Amino acid sequence: MSILRPFKASDMFKFNNINLDIWTETYGIGFYLSYLSRWPDLCCLQEAPNGRLMGYVLGKAEGSGTEWHGHVTALTVAPEYRRLSLARKMMALLELVSEEIYKGFFVDLYVRCANSVAIGMYEGMGYSVYRRVREYYGSLGIGKGGRDEEDAFDMRKPLARDPHRRSIRPNGRDIIVSAHDVS
Repeated sequence: MSILRPFKASDMFKFNNINLDIWTETYGIGFYLSYLSRWPDLCCLQEAPNGRLMGYVLGKAEGSGTEWHGHVTALTVAPEYRRLSLARKMMALLELVSEEIYKGFFVDLYVRCANSVAIGMYEGMGYSVYRRVREYYGSLGIGKGGRDEEDAFDMRKPLARDPHRRSIRPNGRDIIVSAHDVS
């Protein structure tokens, strides 16, 4: 049986099987270390009985006033471990900590508009599209003229501190903003 445990700095030496995936963003070591030092309770991973890493989530708390929220910076599961509800378990922990410890109004995340499987999963967990962010994901240099920027959906799920659900909107797919307009 696998375990859900805190993400440790030494785990970065073992997560290639997770990060070598088309949908997964890989960051520099300093990026991961800053999350692990600032928001250790919002960073966890799933580990198989044999010690192989199965997936992880990195999160943070940010915003101010009614925009104070938990943010999912990265959620990924190795291809061989998908469809086992691991992502749901990691998201549930991040949502719980965002609500109980950080007292957030909502949890948000960004997902590639082309990643229909992830969008469906998030919608099944109660997330909805708040807005579309143009060219959120930077160029991989493989598109026309070396450009292939891709849009993202900013998806949100209200928490108990938002009983009137002000952090979401019904027409989020119709709201389009520039990547320069989001923080």
